[in-house]
Amino acid sequence: MRRCFVLVVCLAFLGFSSSYRKKYEDKEKCPKVKAIRNFVLEDLLGRWYVIEYYASSEEALSYRCMRAEFTTSSLQDVTMNFTYSFTDDPLNEILIGNITWTIPNPERSSHWVHSEDTYEGVYNTYVLDSDYKSWALLLHCAEKTNVTRYLSSFIMSRKPTLGDNEKAYLRDKLPRYDIDLTYLFDMAQNDCNSTPAADLIPPPVLMNRKEPSSRRHPMKHVHG
Repeated sequence: MRRCFVLVVCLAFLGFSSSYRKKYEDKEKCPKVKAIRNFVLEDLLGRWYVIEYYASSEEALSYRCMRAEFTTSSLQDVTMNFTYSFTDDPLNEILIGNITWTIPNPERSSHWVHSEDTYEGVYNTYVLDSDYKSWALLLHCAEKTNVTRYLSSFIMSRKPTLGDNEKAYLRDKLPRYDIDLTYLFDMAQNDCNSTPAADLIPPPVLMNRKEPSSRRHPMKHVHG
């Protein structure tokens, strides 16, 4: 009886150690992703609104009015030009950013890779799902050796709003990639073109305003 007990304890310990080690390794590498099949890149191109946003390094939403436009020059690359504003910016200044990926495998064009030095390692993007006309779901994962991976995700819509059923359908796809839905935030898409007159903002608020140029944009992550 004692020998059986010891054996059970040892197996349980080995199982725990194995699962712990696997979990740690997974945190460094991007998850194995089941990207959309029979993907048609041309149909995804054009303008999108980011409806919900997740980033593994953020416990509060820093951005609003995030919009993206996808283009391609040869069907071997994808460029996303995007605009956004910081939620705490009293001037609601609309900022501009961009990121370009290559498509390493033309037969799997729903997987894109960005590897410029400014992004601190390999930056993968996967199109998890899309109906092209109304909604799309993107997963971004940046990885660097011996550093915890960085995950982010966009739920996107062709219009400034998206129905609850569509959002629920897309949200259900994310937990399998270690995304905590608690930190999947709604992205405000209202009053995106309004800039308050500076003379209507209290001087102390303007004095304490953070310069947007000193802050990272939502597609950039520096590994720590």
